[in-house]
Amino acid sequence: MKRILVSGASIAGLATAYWMNKLGYKVTVVEVAASPRTGGTAVDLRLGTIDVIKRMGIFEPIKANALNLEMIVFKNANDETVNSFAQNRYNNDEEIEIERTVLVSILFDTIKDQVEFIFNNSITALNETPDDILATFKDGSQRTFDLVIGCDGTHSNVRKIWFGPESDYAHFLGAYFSISIVEKSLLSPNTVNFYNTPGKAYMLNAYKNKTDIIFCFAADHEIPYDYRDVNQQRSIILGQFTGQQWRTAELLAEVANSDNFYFDKFCQIKMPSWTKGRVALVGDAAYCASPAAGMGGSLALDGAAALADALATHHGDYVMAFQDYNHALRPFIESVQAEAELNAREKFIPRTEEAINQRNMEGF
Repeated sequence: MKRILVSGASIAGLATAYWMNKLGYKVTVVEVAASPRTGGTAVDLRLGTIDVIKRMGIFEPIKANALNLEMIVFKNANDETVNSFAQNRYNNDEEIEIERTVLVSILFDTIKDQVEFIFNNSITALNETPDDILATFKDGSQRTFDLVIGCDGTHSNVRKIWFGPESDYAHFLGAYFSISIVEKSLLSPNTVNFYNTPGKAYMLNAYKNKTDIIFCFAADHEIPYDYRDVNQQRSIILGQFTGQQWRTAELLAEVANSDNFYFDKFCQIKMPSWTKGRVALVGDAAYCASPAAGMGGSLALDGAAALADALATHHGDYVMAFQDYNHALRPFIESVQAEAELNAREKFIPRTEEAINQRNMEGF
């Protein structure tokens, strides 16, 4: 039985582990955190991803936990509704929105008894031989595998070790964002509110007595900060938004006191190849499209299935399978990334009042 090491226990990693186990591989998942990566904003699953989750046998529990977005509302500084759009796209089987934590839990429960999990650990080195690849872990242990799949996100550790520094592949989209999830409704349930000033954007998403608070701001140049220093990241948001209108003071107070805070830049990962030797990347590690795509969860699930299909087609010949994976999925990824760049610039964070007014009238 061939052995596969998957780095990362998030959507991409858990889905990859599912498919590799289904293909008959002995799967080990290593995760630097103490448990699968939960949290984050709600996930949209659409297009071919619905077919993927049906193939995985998890469509019904996902559908049963679907959120029901009813209204998108655009606000002005006085909290008056400028325009609104009724929504019903989640009341069908073509598009589903689900809490990210719930989706991760469904994936983990599906495979937890069939796959080996190693938490509180990570890969520190990889050494490939003609017959296998040796992984060295943070705790000093070493093990050999037939393949290693990096599913460890935009700031992928596997990509850094095996393909080179993040700066070689990360493309800054000229904006930053923060996400805070509070355990209360700050607006009508199943409603999204948008408010913009030139170069700044707010989004509130209310569901199941929770609210996602999202701040975005444009930046001509990248801002240096310590990705491990959450207080520094909060200070960046406070500095950007303090004194703004609408509900800014109230929302910044929530962000300042939230235990659930995430900050990062809008960026995309673009690589000439998602594979090298016995190593492949799946999801954000390979082709992050940025939050402006609204498809991070979908691309993770799609990519895991595409890699598995390629391995199945080529009967485990990873060289041919990796070539197929790179070739077959790339046009779709490139189209999603192109649309996301346009969304970030023109739809989510317009730079002028005129562009904001036009977006408010047209919607997304």
